[in-house]
Amino acid sequence: MTLLWLPIALPLGGAIVLLLGGRRTDRWGHLLGCATVLGAFAVAVAGFAELLGRAAAHRVLQGNLFTWVPVGELRVDFGLRLDALSVCFVLLITGVGALIHLYSIGYLADDPGRRRFFGCLNLFVAAMLLLVLADNYLGLYLGWEGVGLASYLLIGFWQHKPSAAAAAKKAFVVNRVGDMGLMLAIAWMFAAAGTVSFAGVFAAAPLLTDTTLTGIGLLLLLGACAKSAQVPLQSWLGDAMEGPTPVSALIHAATMVTAGVYLIVRSGPVFNLAPAAQTAVVTVGAVTLLFGAIIGCAKDDIKKALAASTMSQIGYMVLAAGLGPAGYAVAIMHLLTHGFFKAGLFLGAGSVMHAMNDETDIRRLGGLRTVLPITYLTFGLGYLAIIGVPPFAGFFSKDAIIETAFAVGGLRGLLLGGAALIGAGITAFYMTRVMLLTFFGRPRWAPQAHPHESPRVMTVPMLLLAVGSVGAGAALAGGRLSGWLAPVVGSQHGEPQLPALAMTIITLAVVGAGIWAGYRMYAGEVADTAPTEVSALTIAARRDLYGDAVNEAVFMRPGRALSAGLVTLDDRVVDGAGRGLAAVVSGTSVLLRRGQTGYVRSYALFMLAGSAVLLAVIWAAGR
Repeated sequence: MTLLWLPIALPLGGAIVLLLGGRRTDRWGHLLGCATVLGAFAVAVAGFAELLGRAAAHRVLQGNLFTWVPVGELRVDFGLRLDALSVCFVLLITGVGALIHLYSIGYLADDPGRRRFFGCLNLFVAAMLLLVLADNYLGLYLGWEGVGLASYLLIGFWQHKPSAAAAAKKAFVVNRVGDMGLMLAIAWMFAAAGTVSFAGVFAAAPLLTDTTLTGIGLLLLLGACAKSAQVPLQSWLGDAMEGPTPVSALIHAATMVTAGVYLIVRSGPVFNLAPAAQTAVVTVGAVTLLFGAIIGCAKDDIKKALAASTMSQIGYMVLAAGLGPAGYAVAIMHLLTHGFFKAGLFLGAGSVMHAMNDETDIRRLGGLRTVLPITYLTFGLGYLAIIGVPPFAGFFSKDAIIETAFAVGGLRGLLLGGAALIGAGITAFYMTRVMLLTFFGRPRWAPQAHPHESPRVMTVPMLLLAVGSVGAGAALAGGRLSGWLAPVVGSQHGEPQLPALAMTIITLAVVGAGIWAGYRMYAGEVADTAPTEVSALTIAARRDLYGDAVNEAVFMRPGRALSAGLVTLDDRVVDGAGRGLAAVVSGTSVLLRRGQTGYVRSYALFMLAGSAVLLAVIWAAGR
């Protein structure tokens, strides 16, 4: 049980100390924040070693800490589970997370809120570990909400900036939409299966109706779309770059955006029995990988270009996860390789910002390869990995997704594989653009800029991540990862439409075309200001393909109109009825009060009149 709860407890304890300890922890808070995550990584390695020593069918460590929810028929234990799937995430979260923590020591060296930052980072890691280690959907949901809270705190860390505060609120609100989907899915599971544990839900899944399975699958997909920034809930990711760069690295490489992929793969037994939900998953993935790639082509902010690439790369993972047992392992493989090269790219972007007075516009950079040699090397290796140049990590994982998509066969396979192939070409184009404008060409720096290489506490994590960008793909390829994951996610191999060598040559040709297009367009003289005339597609891409405009037109404005209508209804009908009744009572009381004069002669007159009326009625009734 120590191997299960300690990785969560260490960063959680660090977060409690740093967030509640106050200024007395300022001098050593960053060291504690790093130590807790490094300790969690050590325990994760021990857990991995424990699983390696077991037969494939018994690679599970599971236990219950306490009875959590004993309410009527709903009984949920606070249980944790370390298996072949969750250990991949635990190693990624703690390993890459520890490097990002170390990098942050240098990046925020002069920030007065550094201790609070490390407390929030620790909270982020702890919540993500709970998410992937829980053995039931309710525990997963607790970690899911913890990740949302931590992302809100970190994206808005510099809350004195209105843009950062707005970005944090946007991420929080958009993710609440997805969270409602996950919440409803969990409620539906309990109503249909009588349990929310993974084992219980998966055992009951074959007995559930197609409508129930499809509904649960679509609601799970809604939750995944928000956390993993997939269409139509992708709009928060670009704005989230307002947070410190280590936050971007942690969100994009090791924690938040990977949660949706984990949810889909972990829920594979549900999706395998719901073809309509699987179709929705692959459609979302295919659309998003192209959506993000197109946006990335027009971003001049280096961090926002990388954010668009994350959206696209997660789209690849979601597409693969939607292909069922044939795609689960390759989705996780790309998630792991992406964790290395995307963290390296973001930390490289942070190193550029550190050297250039926080300049992020690549049109105002250029020529940095000679003054930032380590940053240039590590960023360049990440660049080669993400575009899929052999033998770097992305070559193995992204090509596996493309081949798996084409192996579906028929028109469906052609569409999915074609989308993945086109996305690879566009990725090569916009990442070549970022690489050239940042590190090559003439310097376009501001006169006050004095670029310098980052300190060793920042460059060492970048170098270690670069090692993963180079070798992680080869280490996981060759059936090693798929064999490791098979007891949890299953395995299935489609018939390849082309020989593997031919598919590789085609993919590399498309990637080469993207590199050539990017080089031809951006290797020469580049203006450091925006052109006066741009195409409609460029304008659309710069505006995130009007994602915010669609949300405003479809959700915000109708929601505002509905709210205004409800306010009017409440004011004029509900409150109006109350005010009208009060007016009637008040008016009646005024009239009655006029009869209460206090004069005996007036009362005698009323009594005489009343008696006369009464006698008249009696007389009339007697006739």
